[in-house]
Order: sequence, then C-alpha cells, then structure tokens
Amino acid sequence: MTATDFDIPTLRARRTNKWHKFPADVLPAWVADMDFGVAPPITAALQRLTDKQEYGYAAREGALAAAFARRMASRFNWHTDLKDVVAIGDLVQASFSAVMAFSEPGESVLLQLPSYPPFMLAIQDTGRRLIANPMKDDGVCWRLDLDSYDAAPDPTARMMIFCHPQNPTGRAYNRTELEAVAAFAIRHNLIVVSDEIHADIVYPGGVHIPLASLSPEIAARTITITSATKSFNIPALRCAVMHFGAPALKAHFEKRVPSRLLGSPAVTGVDATVAGWDEGQPWLDEILAQLKANRDWLAATIAAELPGVTLRLPEATYLAWLDCRGLEIPGSAGQFFLDHAKVGLNFGETFGAQYPGFARLNFATPAPVLKEIVGRMVDAVRQR
Repeated sequence: MTATDFDIPTLRARRTNKWHKFPADVLPAWVADMDFGVAPPITAALQRLTDKQEYGYAAREGALAAAFARRMASRFNWHTDLKDVVAIGDLVQASFSAVMAFSEPGESVLLQLPSYPPFMLAIQDTGRRLIANPMKDDGVCWRLDLDSYDAAPDPTARMMIFCHPQNPTGRAYNRTELEAVAAFAIRHNLIVVSDEIHADIVYPGGVHIPLASLSPEIAARTITITSATKSFNIPALRCAVMHFGAPALKAHFEKRVPSRLLGSPAVTGVDATVAGWDEGQPWLDEILAQLKANRDWLAATIAAELPGVTLRLPEATYLAWLDCRGLEIPGSAGQFFLDHAKVGLNFGETFGAQYPGFARLNFATPAPVLKEIVGRMVDAVRQR
C-alpha cells in the first residue's frame, strides 16, 4: 500500500475524529487531516521509542528548536536563532496565549475573514474585540483588503492574526502582498501572529515566504507559529513552535505567560517532528503530487458538473473554499450537502457569520474517495 492508497473501510476503521464525527453513511471532507499514511522516518522514530521503551522524562532539550531552524533555512532560506523559539503542544494554544500576552481585555485584534474558526475564538473568548477585515474575491483569487481598514483604523487595535498560507481560501501570498502586510503592521503599530502551519503545502507557481524574514522591522513585531502536523499528517502528536522575531518580543511573552502554564510537547511529537522535518521531504513530495492532482481534478469537475459553485484555485493547503451561493440554497450550504449528499464539509458560517453560502472541502484523500465525495455532491444538486 502506497502513502496515498487507502480505501474507505480502512479509513473508517481509524479512531480519528475526521471519520467518526458524522454518521457512518456520511463521507467526511472537513477537518484538516489527510487521509494518507505518514513518512517512513516518522514511523521509524516512533518505533524506536517503543522498542527502547523510552517513556520516561525525555532528554530532548533544544531538539525541536534546532530542527525548526534547519527546516526554515533549507526550505525558505530563513535563518533563525534557536533562542527565539518556544516549543508548545498546540497552535491554538499558541494563538490564545499570544493574544493574552500582547493585548488587554477590551482591546482589538484584526483578523482577515473568512478565517480558521479558533482564531476568532482566541479573540472573543479572551475578552478582546474582533475587527473583521474581509478578503475580496477579485474573480481570480481571494485578496487582502488592507485599504478598508486604513480608511477607518481602530485606536484600540494592538494585534493582527495573519494566516499565511491562508485557511480557508488557499492563498499563498506573494512578496509584494507580504511587504504590504509588513508595512501595514508597522504603520498601525500592530503585533502580528503569523500562522504558517501550511507553509510546506504550496503548489507550483507559488512560494512560501515567512513574514518575519522580510526585514528586521517586521520581525521585531512578528510571532511565527508553525508545526509539522499538517504537512506530515501527525496532528494527534501535539507538537508546535512559536518563533519570536526579536528577543524583546519573547521576553514580553514570557513575562506575561508562565512557561508552566503552556506545558510542552510530548516526546512522540518532538521525535516525529524532527524526523519529518529532517528526513521526510521525499515522502512529502509524493504527497504534494497527489494533492495537486486532486486539486486540479476537483477544480475541473466543479466547473463542469456543479454550475452555481465557484472555486478559486488554491495556491496552497489541501482545502477548497467553495462559494455555493449560485445554487441559491436556503440556509447553510454545508447543511444542504450533509442532508442531501451525505458529505460532511466544514460549514462556511463557522469561518465568519456572513459565509453560510460557502463550505470548505478537504481534498487530501485518495482520488477514488474524492470522486465519491464530489459525485454525491453533484447528484444532490441535480436532484433538487
């Protein structure tokens, strides 16, 4: 069995949330979890832990930071200092803690919409005010609209959460766009939390440029959060990195958020991440080829078979942001496909209240499974 060759019974037998959230007659295409295997070096790293019974307190001091530095240098030509890294178990925890460290209750945090739902919660659940900065569909792709905020800035704004590559639209921002973001953050004196978890999943024609790599000025106000969990398909192993673009930024964070409150990644996550980042690229290259084939097939099939649904071709991620408003479905598009196609998508309204006519589809699944998912959706629309 290859890395991308799994059938539905095998996938359903996995004890994962993706395959057990919905009833058994529903095909899931929702949470950002790939229906593939893992890189052989990761399997070997975890097997070593079992073989040697290394379940005691782990001696891995600095291993994750060093692997992060090697990965950033080799993949993105971004040279980082190990002292600027904090290991953490989860990027949602990283976003919550950063918001709490660099803003106060009642102050505002800027966020592009549509957005990964936990980012909205990181703002709202901590008593901050969410300033929505909606992206615009220009007919080719979804673009930032920073000018609309410039026209009416909020004096209480302290931060911006910036998703790059963007979830759910699949944008891989180019250097000109990122330079505009950097100038914007500096102009408005904003701390930026830059979520770059999908950095490895960028398709030909695009490139990932870490925001903090642009200049010392933007680095000094940027917290980069990332993980191997998306690109190497290991989200359950709970391992992530926060990189602070300047020592003063890290010192402020550590003053506000005690390290014992954050905890640390487990040894399984650290060893798997180091193995993936250092040795897993050949496997990831194979996965990226399958993801591109899935993406291209999905875009062509939607254009041909689902009139009324619009997809702007994702430049990155394995997520498709479907504009279903042309179907003129009353209520939620996600609910329609769940009820009538038995397909479980992410409901658009969870990415912002104004998006019930949208849905997010995860196409990181074997091609036959993806064809069954889309076939069900096509049949549901035709049978309305």
